[in-house]
Amino acid sequence: MYNHDDEYSSRFTKRALIFGGFGLLGFTGLSARLYKLQILDSDKYQGLAEENQFNYRLLVPSRGKIVDRQGRVFASNSDNFRLLLMPYQVRDLDALLSRLSGFFELSNRRQAQIRKDFASRDSFSPIRVVENMDWNTFAQINMWLPDLPGIMPEVGEVRNYPLGAAQAHIIGYVGRVSSEKLVDNQPLLRHPGFRVGRTGVERNFDLELRGKPGALKYEVNALGRVIRELPDIRTSASTGKTIQLSLDRNLQNIAMQALDGTSGAVCVLDVKTGEVNALVSTPSFDPNKFAKGISTEDYNALLVDEFKPLFNKAIGGSYPPASCFKMVVAMAAFDAGLVDPKERIRCTGKVELGDRVFHCWKRRGHGLIDLNSAIGVSCDIYFYELAKRLGIDRIHKAALKFGFGTNFDLDLGGGSSGLVPSQAWKRARFDLPWAQGETLIAGIGQGYLAATPIQLAVMTARIATGKNVNPTLQYQSLGQGTTQNKLGFSDRALAIARNGMDSVVNKPWGTAYTPKGIDGNNTLWAGKTGTGQVRRITQEERDDKVRKNEDLPWKLRDHALFVGYAPLDDPEFAISVIIEHGGSGSAQAAPRAKKILKYALEQRNSLANSADKEGELL
Repeated sequence: MYNHDDEYSSRFTKRALIFGGFGLLGFTGLSARLYKLQILDSDKYQGLAEENQFNYRLLVPSRGKIVDRQGRVFASNSDNFRLLLMPYQVRDLDALLSRLSGFFELSNRRQAQIRKDFASRDSFSPIRVVENMDWNTFAQINMWLPDLPGIMPEVGEVRNYPLGAAQAHIIGYVGRVSSEKLVDNQPLLRHPGFRVGRTGVERNFDLELRGKPGALKYEVNALGRVIRELPDIRTSASTGKTIQLSLDRNLQNIAMQALDGTSGAVCVLDVKTGEVNALVSTPSFDPNKFAKGISTEDYNALLVDEFKPLFNKAIGGSYPPASCFKMVVAMAAFDAGLVDPKERIRCTGKVELGDRVFHCWKRRGHGLIDLNSAIGVSCDIYFYELAKRLGIDRIHKAALKFGFGTNFDLDLGGGSSGLVPSQAWKRARFDLPWAQGETLIAGIGQGYLAATPIQLAVMTARIATGKNVNPTLQYQSLGQGTTQNKLGFSDRALAIARNGMDSVVNKPWGTAYTPKGIDGNNTLWAGKTGTGQVRRITQEERDDKVRKNEDLPWKLRDHALFVGYAPLDDPEFAISVIIEHGGSGSAQAAPRAKKILKYALEQRNSLANSADKEGELL
């Protein structure tokens, strides 16, 4: 007999088993999932949970200082009150910018840039709103912060250059990180308050000056607003390295003042170490404007200025070395056995070579003159003759020994090698043979010859010491010194150059005679004047008596040059001064060099006396 109850019971048992199996399978899967979430992935989700409650703020390190040889500051930092915008906390950007405009002026251009950054960056990269705020506005915004979601006030730093224009070309300046550097994906580079070196020492030592960033953990609420900082959970930022230079800040300032608004350059070297004690190019610019963000109008004005204030003339300017080159020719001729210092050559004011006439700066000539006097009065005819005897290739070889043709850019960038011509150079450059008349012109530092102010200072230091002095911005610790090889000229040749430079400034007939020495107390020095022509004077002009420099347009006037060293018997400093289109080297460049060297010696003596007194106290 069919039992309906047994059939129903059998079906129920099967269903129960099926559903029970599914239930057990589901429970097992759920248990496994919970085990994975709570046990295996606990660290991951704990971190995500903490990210909802906590955030980390990048701490930008203080940029290292740049100081002079005495520890006096060239570049440091000052407070920068600024506002940053945190995109992930902003619900309505337009409304926020409108509220901010009520506190300070926020131009349409700046608002457009903020919107662009807001759309292109990730939500956790802060955006710069405004920098260098005054304290009152900054404090007011802090009071209204609850009504400004996404705004983060921050006291950062801005670079400060106390000497301003006097240091601009050598110290350089910092600026915002360029877009091409952002590919490194370093969080520090993306921080809107971070700056990198753009020129000069700031660029050359940028990595050392940057320091290392830190991080601060802070708690946020559901809206992302900061509830509290957790100072115990932080990594402190490390301040950048202090860079000490060979420069003397006071001397740098004196050199800037000595140029007195002219267009030119000064280089002062310690002849015993090669340390650059001053390096100035004028006109200059205020690096503080670049550090804070220079306006387009101000930057364009610098670009179009005919006096090129952005260009470092001291290492990059190329000028004819003019009569300052005559010591090189004299030494080369003597060591080649081509001249006796006592030999007298007649200067009538001009000399003919083929169908060309070469003139001396003194129209009526110097008469019979020997080598020492020829350097002292800067006779061109005498050096035309020496150049003709030497030939251009021997002049070329001698010039290279003095540093001409070498780019002494001191790792600042923008340096020039100048030009030292030779027969091979002209053939390669113009596919033409060298002409003897070009040799005569090279003998007085004109023609194709071109030198930088720092090359002229190096030449002077090498004459003063007889050693292969090389310039450096690195401060040499006391007693460290440098090893310098001999220059490769005879002692007699060096003496000829030094005696000639002695005559220039210490003999009444010298072109830059200074009674009572460099300081008025009979401290003797040595020097050489130069007048670099920038145009060829026609015979018609000579017949009409050449116009004075001051009667010519500025760009057609001669360059004024002077090189020198002091003291005479135990040289410590070498200097080169160039006044662009300044005319006479004796009238324009020599007095400025005297002022700068006088200060350098006085300061060196003062420091030496202070050290002696400290030693006595100890």
